[in-house]
Amino acid sequence: MRQELVGRQLDEQIAARFPVGQRLRILDVGMGQGTQALRLARAGHTVTGLESDAAMLRVARESLAGEPEGIRERVRLIEGDGRDTGVHFLPGSFDVVLCHGVLMYVPEPDPMLAGLARMLAPGGLLSLLVRNADALAMRSGNAGDWGAALAAFDTDSYTNRLGLPVRADRLGTLTATLAGIAAPLHAWYGVRVFTDNVSNDVELPEAAELERILTVEDRAGRTDPYRGVAALLHLCGVRG
Repeated sequence: MRQELVGRQLDEQIAARFPVGQRLRILDVGMGQGTQALRLARAGHTVTGLESDAAMLRVARESLAGEPEGIRERVRLIEGDGRDTGVHFLPGSFDVVLCHGVLMYVPEPDPMLAGLARMLAPGGLLSLLVRNADALAMRSGNAGDWGAALAAFDTDSYTNRLGLPVRADRLGTLTATLAGIAAPLHAWYGVRVFTDNVSNDVELPEAAELERILTVEDRAGRTDPYRGVAALLHLCGVRG
């Protein structure tokens, strides 16, 4: 459930930047199994997915194969690393570049982000989804794991749900980075303010209840002080 909630929230926040009905050229860097890429293609956009993990790419291709032809022809899947976008694409090729849940695995993210910004057409949107380093203690604290919560105050590192050591990012640091790569911060949102501890395995509630949850999460993600303690941050930089 949690993944579906996040995906729908991000889609709405990205679409708000563009005129209603505009068909976008989207690059999804580190697309994983292609869940968001397929959802955007179903909405009418042209999507290029870039993924370095062969197993993930295989799952994405299998999912794409089950889609109608009209959707399949709007999606291109490429095996490659987000740090090498210049190898695969010309500068200015996309209206939107997604980098969701990727920076945590990149030790030195600034060069990669600069490369992603170069892929944007003027006025294009760089969409980053990162773990919020300024609120690392929240998940452990809400779960009653007080030792982990105390330790989280003094670090930007954590172990994710896959058991991998990764890095969280800070709003101030990324704001400075976006300014330095000519894609200054346009808007930012909190994501998973109230639903961070909900398992992905939990089934989606009925439509009316789901809309209530989305409405509350969206409101909190746009409102201080709630958005500042969200598990994730969604930053939108716009290419000048």
